[in-house]
Amino acid sequence: METDAAPNRYAILAVVLAGVFMAVLDGVVVAIALPTITAHFGVNLDSTQWVITAYLLVMTVLLLPAGRIAEYTGRAPLFVAGLVLFTLASAACGFAPTLAVLIGARIVQGIGGAMVFSISNALIFEAFPPHERGRALGYLGSVVAIGSLASPVVGGGMVETFGWAYVFFINIPIGVVVVAAALRVLPRTHVRPERFSFDLPGAVALGVALAGLIFFLGQLADSPVVDAPAAACALVAVAGTAAFVLVERRAKAPLVDLGLFAEPLYVLPVVAMLLYFVAAFMLNLIGPFYFEAVMGFSPATVGLVFLLLPAVLVVTAPLAGWLYDRTRLPYLAVVGMGLVAAGYAVAGYAAAARLLVLMLGAFLVIGLGSGLFQAPNNTAQMSAVPRRWLGLASAITATGRNLGMSLGVSIGSVLLGALLLAGGNTGPILEADPALLASSFGVIGGVGAVLTGLAAALSALRGVHAVRAVEAGQPVQP
Repeated sequence: METDAAPNRYAILAVVLAGVFMAVLDGVVVAIALPTITAHFGVNLDSTQWVITAYLLVMTVLLLPAGRIAEYTGRAPLFVAGLVLFTLASAACGFAPTLAVLIGARIVQGIGGAMVFSISNALIFEAFPPHERGRALGYLGSVVAIGSLASPVVGGGMVETFGWAYVFFINIPIGVVVVAAALRVLPRTHVRPERFSFDLPGAVALGVALAGLIFFLGQLADSPVVDAPAAACALVAVAGTAAFVLVERRAKAPLVDLGLFAEPLYVLPVVAMLLYFVAAFMLNLIGPFYFEAVMGFSPATVGLVFLLLPAVLVVTAPLAGWLYDRTRLPYLAVVGMGLVAAGYAVAGYAAAARLLVLMLGAFLVIGLGSGLFQAPNNTAQMSAVPRRWLGLASAITATGRNLGMSLGVSIGSVLLGALLLAGGNTGPILEADPALLASSFGVIGGVGAVLTGLAAALSALRGVHAVRAVEAGQPVQP
């Protein structure tokens, strides 16, 4: 699809990247402050984990409705409103006198975050001409990586120096500046449709399905045993999904046009992205335990090790986007994901054999492949839909990313717990036999290789469809 380039597109890019960076930083940095928050309010971790869970749940549930609402309000007004809401909620979080108020403020923050995240891809994609979109979306991937990379450093320093409230207060000056800039540079050319109908039943059914899934995954992360509460959550997720499909098929103005999922040029890169994030967050969860218990690293050293992946991605993602813009190589994402799969396989072998240098080299390969994959894959997703679906496609992408992260944490927890239990360990993970933990990481590395290998196959299949579409004369970017 073609759109006219915005003359101030780099200013638009800077504003969107700043808003996304703020939301990413705050979403990750709170985990660093959680022990301090727990001690401050004098409660247990079962209570304070809702500071993270409430934010994730609300954001994931509202991403698709926010993308749909943007079709009526326009993307720029919704983005600005989300920034304002996120900033005000950040202030409320910092001043929260009780844990209940803090969790409530985090819910509001999640609403604002959903409004920002749901349309960030669409705002960038629409502002740039086709030959610059890959690089622009590559910058978006870099900013997400930088936000994740900076969180442990920024969060740890702020909590230690100023206190936990400042992980929220830092958003206030950033938010004010970004809102002011957004009001100046974001386009105001949206024409409201004469008729707009919001599919409330569909939104409710989707919310029930996603909430059930997230709670089910949370139950699995705590224990690999599917008990009654976990089974109930799974049933709610299945029932909500079935209800959502039925409602969408009958709705005159559905929340999600299910026809979008019949388009392989869109669906294949979305599923590939989801599999990538599942594997990535399995590694993020299990890796620190391996390096501390097996290699004897300090938490600070573990943090430095895990800087390797995003540090490489920060450099390679924009370059990969530039290369994709120039060459339109249909299989660049396949090469990237193939490198990621190879990296996971080597990392698993190196972990089991305790070959540190080889493992660090594998991490570099994973980072390189991730950078080569993300920008072309994101561009492929957004290029496959007509203009009227840009907001919806952007929201689906964000939802898939969040679900991939949640699945990765849960699957990683279940796998590690099952492997350690099979090896005779029933105590804390850090007290497990190092040999058992090393072999377990090797298995999980293999699972990551399988998942990302499947993602590479889906990317290759998407490339085949794209080449055939171009040969048939269809206006598709390969």
